[in-house]
Amino acid sequence: MRRIPTLLRLAARGVRREARRSLLTASAMALGLALLMFTRSLADGGHEDWIDAGVRMGAGHVLVQAPGYRESQSLDDRLSGNQAGAALAALAVLEGPLAPLATTVRLSTNGLASSASSALPVVIDGVDPKTEAGFSQAAERITEGRYLEPGDRLAAYVGQGLVERLGLSLGSRFVLTAQATDGEIQGQLVRVVGVFRTGLPEVDEGLVHIPISIARSWLGAGDAATTVGALLPVSAVAAEVAEAVRFDMGTDDVRVLGWREAYPELDAALRIDDYGDYVFHGILFAIVALAVLNTVLMAVLHRKREFGVLQALGLTPAETGLVVFTEGFLLTALAGVVGMIAGATLTWVFFRNGLDFSFFISEEMTFAGIVIDPVIVPEFRMVQVMQSFLSIAVVGTVASIYPAYHATKIDVGEALKFE
Repeated sequence: MRRIPTLLRLAARGVRREARRSLLTASAMALGLALLMFTRSLADGGHEDWIDAGVRMGAGHVLVQAPGYRESQSLDDRLSGNQAGAALAALAVLEGPLAPLATTVRLSTNGLASSASSALPVVIDGVDPKTEAGFSQAAERITEGRYLEPGDRLAAYVGQGLVERLGLSLGSRFVLTAQATDGEIQGQLVRVVGVFRTGLPEVDEGLVHIPISIARSWLGAGDAATTVGALLPVSAVAAEVAEAVRFDMGTDDVRVLGWREAYPELDAALRIDDYGDYVFHGILFAIVALAVLNTVLMAVLHRKREFGVLQALGLTPAETGLVVFTEGFLLTALAGVVGMIAGATLTWVFFRNGLDFSFFISEEMTFAGIVIDPVIVPEFRMVQVMQSFLSIAVVGTVASIYPAYHATKIDVGEALKFE
């Protein structure tokens, strides 16, 4: 124990003596860590953007529905007014990072949109104009007119594709037809007040928003709803929010879903993308490990005589191995600090305005049913920085074990023969 300070000085001197080799290795490790931090933050930022786009195109990060609605998509499986109110109340009491940014209530059904020239199957969403305007991505993609407003009657907000297919224009009237709650087929005349374009043909041709008051009256649904949705600050808390709502409502008569259950295709696509990142990071770790292994092992082979002299002067084989191991650890720690600073700086440079990939990604490129924003803003998180640092530190330290073991096997007599 008393010799530990001496062993540390010997290790530090070994790193300094081979300054060129140490600098090259530390630079490679620091570059690897900086690259790891930046690519992870870029991937996390991209994923968060994709999730946000997906849940805004859908019904939020957390959805409350009747148990059978997801499978049937029928008004027969709807929430009563009391259930919808209870879901909103459960979401309203959440605080801090769990508090929703926005909530919405929808009455949705499949139907037919028809004009004098044609007819198309559509999804009809009865929405609250006041809450939906800050919730839905479709509401943000206006190309003509305006979004629905409180007090609107017989108004419809439709996609550009539907307008073109049905030969409509701003102010045109067309008929929506759907099955009401009593099983009868009912029609409703509506007028186009706004047109949107998302870039997804299935949405632009197949989605119609009308005021929920009109939808309830037309379909005979009273104060019922099919979905209560919540938009959250970050996707990571969706499961916790869903569990809190489920506990607060305390009933099996409703189904509470997080975004992973609600949008399985998006979840699967993100997991596949994660696997690609894991492969890249694995290759990066292997390069770092080989760099450390090569540097420290070469140092041992090059300094056999030095270690032989030290053992002849009283250093034990175990202490010799500890010196070599400490050299690898010091090299890794130094590279880690420099790499963290470089990675944080690189991320911060692009954190403000994001990285524009429009040269590689067209504005119409889709991913798991969403349109990809070509500008990706890295998501900088301290826990991610520490994970990256610890990963590189562990890889570098583990790579020092074999050279340290090799140093313990040096034969003093043979080592002293080397010049």
